[in-house]
Amino acid sequence: MKIGVSSYSFTKYISQTGSDIFAVIDKAKEMGFEGIEFIGLESYAKEGEDLISLAGKIKEHCEKTGIEIINYAIGANFLAVDIDAEIDKVKKSVDIAAALGSPCMRHDVCYSLPKEHLYTWHNAVKEMAPRIREVSEYAKLKGVKTCTENHGYIFQAPERVEALIREVNHENYGWLCDMGNFLCADADPVHAVAIAAPYTFHVHAKDFLLKSGDVDCPKGFFTTLGGNHIRGTAVGHGVVPVKNCITALKRVGYDGYVAIEFEGMEDNIPALEAGLDFLKKTV
Repeated sequence: MKIGVSSYSFTKYISQTGSDIFAVIDKAKEMGFEGIEFIGLESYAKEGEDLISLAGKIKEHCEKTGIEIINYAIGANFLAVDIDAEIDKVKKSVDIAAALGSPCMRHDVCYSLPKEHLYTWHNAVKEMAPRIREVSEYAKLKGVKTCTENHGYIFQAPERVEALIREVNHENYGWLCDMGNFLCADADPVHAVAIAAPYTFHVHAKDFLLKSGDVDCPKGFFTTLGGNHIRGTAVGHGVVPVKNCITALKRVGYDGYVAIEFEGMEDNIPALEAGLDFLKKTV
């Protein structure tokens, strides 16, 4: 396995230093990461800047720097009222991923469920699957695999994401397995990663501190579906059994990137350095 990092992990660093995305790429390479993934490029674009053009510049900079682009991540809502417009928007993001030269694009699937009587996540799976399949078929033509992360309260539990992937049933669509996010749904990370592993296209290494729901939620923490409290921390510093999760992935032959996605209260650079050192000893 190779170790990468998400540009999202540098959010605080960008705010503190005023660095642009090109400086972040340089910093990631300097720190020893082999690959980098990007969130929606509108986060880094100048006002009015064309995103396809920016993607080309980023691709060129990564090639010169010697760091591989490994994933592109965007938001999406396949239960949107204007679903045609939403699908068109996601396809345009596929075009950006292709311009980056990214082999993979992660998209969200929904942020909430309709309030109609008895509408469940099972209904959502049936409704969203053909829409997601359409996007993945389009992405295949562009040489980009699509995937969904166990992310957001609706599709965070492993059995829900698995049900969605099986319903979409397309060889170009899979799972971005975030080993930490399973805790948001109070799922055991190792058991959940074992479920995700056969469908996994890309991996996030993420760690959390955990407090029981028997105490008040401490400042900086947020509450899980089951009422416990967690907050992000450096990979290797929290309760996620990262080594066991890696073992579960290796057991099915996964040999792709493991990218750190850090979202803790600690300073970005020391936390990323600690996580990278930990992963080097683990993968």
